[in-house]
Amino acid sequence: MQGDAGGLVPRYAYESDQVLARAARETGAHIAASYLLVESDEILLMDAEVGLPAQIVKPWSRVRLTAGVPVAAAVRRRQLVWVPSPEELAWRFPGTALALPYPFAAAAAPIMTDSHVWGSLVLIWPASHPYELAPAERESIERACGELSELLRQAAESEDPPRPGDGPRVLDPARDRPENPDHGSAAGYLDRLREGCVAVDLEGSITFVSATAADQLGGDVTGLLGKPLWEAASWLQDAVFEDRCRAAVVSQEPTSCVARRPDGSEMDIKLYPDPTGISLRLTPALADHLARGHPHHPGPGGMAKADAYYNFLHMAAALTRALNVREIVELVADHVMPVFKVQAMAILIAEGRRMKIVGSHGYDSEVLDRFDGLPLTSHTPAEEVLRTREPAFFADWDELRQAHPEAVQHDEMAAWAFLPLTVSDEIIGTFVLAFGQPHTFTAEERSSLTALAGLTAQALDRALLYDTKDRLAHSLQETLLPNSLPDFADLEVAARYVPANRGVGIGGDFYDLIRLNDTSAAAVIGDVQGHNMTAAALMGQVRTAIHAHAVAGANPGEVLKHTNRLLIDVDTDLFTSCLLIHFDLQLRTLCVASAGHLPPLLRPPNMPAEIIDVPAGLLLGVDPDADYPTLEAPFPPGAVLALYTDGLVETPEIDLDVAIGDLASHLTHASSEPMHAICDLLVNHAPHTGRRADDIALLLIEHRPASG
Repeated sequence: MQGDAGGLVPRYAYESDQVLARAARETGAHIAASYLLVESDEILLMDAEVGLPAQIVKPWSRVRLTAGVPVAAAVRRRQLVWVPSPEELAWRFPGTALALPYPFAAAAAPIMTDSHVWGSLVLIWPASHPYELAPAERESIERACGELSELLRQAAESEDPPRPGDGPRVLDPARDRPENPDHGSAAGYLDRLREGCVAVDLEGSITFVSATAADQLGGDVTGLLGKPLWEAASWLQDAVFEDRCRAAVVSQEPTSCVARRPDGSEMDIKLYPDPTGISLRLTPALADHLARGHPHHPGPGGMAKADAYYNFLHMAAALTRALNVREIVELVADHVMPVFKVQAMAILIAEGRRMKIVGSHGYDSEVLDRFDGLPLTSHTPAEEVLRTREPAFFADWDELRQAHPEAVQHDEMAAWAFLPLTVSDEIIGTFVLAFGQPHTFTAEERSSLTALAGLTAQALDRALLYDTKDRLAHSLQETLLPNSLPDFADLEVAARYVPANRGVGIGGDFYDLIRLNDTSAAAVIGDVQGHNMTAAALMGQVRTAIHAHAVAGANPGEVLKHTNRLLIDVDTDLFTSCLLIHFDLQLRTLCVASAGHLPPLLRPPNMPAEIIDVPAGLLLGVDPDADYPTLEAPFPPGAVLALYTDGLVETPEIDLDVAIGDLASHLTHASSEPMHAICDLLVNHAPHTGRRADDIALLLIEHRPASG
C-alpha cells in the first residue's frame, strides 16, 4: 500500500485494503475500488483502489449520489448493478460510456448493513468476461461488501470514525509470479531485436527499456529507468497515445496507435497490458500503415478516428446546453450525421399509447406522416426497441425484413439503427438513424451510437420538461396580466408585453389601467426583481394591492406607500420598481409618483416627446417608512404618454439616458401613426430585439376627447 491512511482509523485502513485486494484476486477483476458515502449522504469518495493510474482516478475519485454511474446507482438502488458489455453500459450509463469509451465489464455493489449504507464497491473485468457473473464471483462480492460494512460499523463506533483523506489509498496490483533467474539473457534477447521494448507501471514510469527502445526514445537505458514515459519522450505527449494507454489499462486488451517523432518519422506502437502495467513495442511505421486504420488516420467513415471521437465529445457537451428538441436535432445533424454518414434521423417518444415524432432531419414529410401516431402495439422495429429496451441494427433491407417480415419500406434508405432513449432506467422513446447505403455496424459504432442515444435521451428529457415548465410559467404570467384594458371615452390605449427569450425564465413586468370614476383613471407599470415563479407571484400581489388602494381614492404617493408596507409585511427578498399615474380628464392633468422606476415620456400635441422628471422614491419592499412624493403635469388633448419597463431600453453597450432619449425620438417621429402601430414600432426598435435577456412591458395612453 502506498501513502498513508489519510486520517482513517489505521486498523480499518489496513483490513479494508486486504478485503479489497482479496475481492479483486478472487473474482479476477483487474481494477477494484471502494467508495465511502459522505457529506450528508450526497457524495461518494473513493477510499482505496487497485489497478487504476492516477490520471484515470482523478475524475472518478468524487461521485455525486445522483450521477448516472454504476457505483452511484448501486447505492441508490441498494442492490448489485452488473454491466456485462460496452453496449449495455452505453444505453444504461451513457455518460460513463462516453468518459470511458473502452471495452470492459463492471459490477458495483452497495456496502451496507440492514439499516445503513456505508458506500459502494466496484470491480472491472476485460470485456471478454462471460455475460453473466459466476456464482462464485457473486459470493466473493457479497462477502467483501459484508466484511467492509462490518469494518466501517466498528470504525464508526470507535472514538475516531472513518474519514477519507485527500485521495484514495493506492494498493499494489503486482501479481504473484516467479522471478526469472535468467533475466539477463532475456534482456540480451530483447536488445538484439530491431523493435524497441519498453515496460511502464500503471503511473507511466519506465520499469524496463531495451537498448533499441532507449535509442528510439533519445536516451540511455540507465537514465531512462524510473522516468515517466512522457518525460523521457515528450513526443509521446499526444492525446491519441494517452487515450490508447487508458484503453489498455481499463480494457486489459492489446491496442495500438501511431505517434510522430520530432524528426517527422512515425512510430508504430503496440500496447500489451496486464494489471501491473503496460508493455510497449516500438517499430518504425511502414508506408502502408495508412491502410490499417490507426487513430491518426481516416477510418471507414472517412474521418480520423480521433477526430470523430473528439467531435463526439463536443456534441455531448453541447447537448447539455440544448433547451428544446429543435436544438437537439440540429446538434445531432451537425455533429453526428456527418461523422457516421447518416442520411436521416427521427426521434420518437411514447405518448398516450402512441409513438409521436417530436424531431427529425432528412426524412420527407410523407414518410414521417406514415409513422407519426402509430399505436404502441404496432409491430415495428421502433416499437420493439421501446418494448425490449435493446438497440437494433440492420445492415440492409434484407436483415430488417428477416427480423420483421411484415415491414414495408416507405423510404429510400438502405441501413438502420434503432436505439433506445433511456432516462434513469426508464425508456421514453426510440432514436432512429438511417443510412443511404448498406452499412455493417462495427462493435465500436454500436457502442458509440447507443451512448449517443443515451445522451440524447437525457437532453430530450430536460428539453421536454423545460417546454412544459415554460408553458406553465408563461400561462401563469399571462393570467396575472390584464386580458383587456377598460374603455374610456377620452382615452385611446395600446399595450404590449414581450417575454424574455427561452432560458431566461418568467419575468415580473406588469402594467394595468384602472377606472376610478367617469372622469378619472389610473395607469400603472412596474417590474418585480428576478425571473422566476416567485417574481411572477409577487407581481400579482403588487398589481392587486395597487388596484385596491387606487380605487379606494388614495393619491399615487399614498398608493405606493401602502403597497410598500404590504411587501415589507410579506417579508420577500425581491424588490419592485413601480410608476403610478392618476389622470383627471376634466382638468386635463396628471399626477405621478415613482418607486425607483424609469421616467415616463410625454409627447405634447405637435411637439417633441420629453421626459417627465418624476421625483424617484425607493423601490418597494426596501424601507417601511419610505415616502413617495408626487408630481403634477398638464395632460392636454392630443398628448401621448409612454410607460415602459427596462427591457425596452437597457443594454450593456448603451448608456441608459441615451437609450431613453432614443425612445423619445422614436415616439416623436411616430406621431402620425395609430397607437398600436406606435407600440410595435417602439418594441421593434428595442436593443437586442432578437435575443432578449429581459421582459418588455409598454403602455401608451393618448388623451383624445370624444368631442374632438
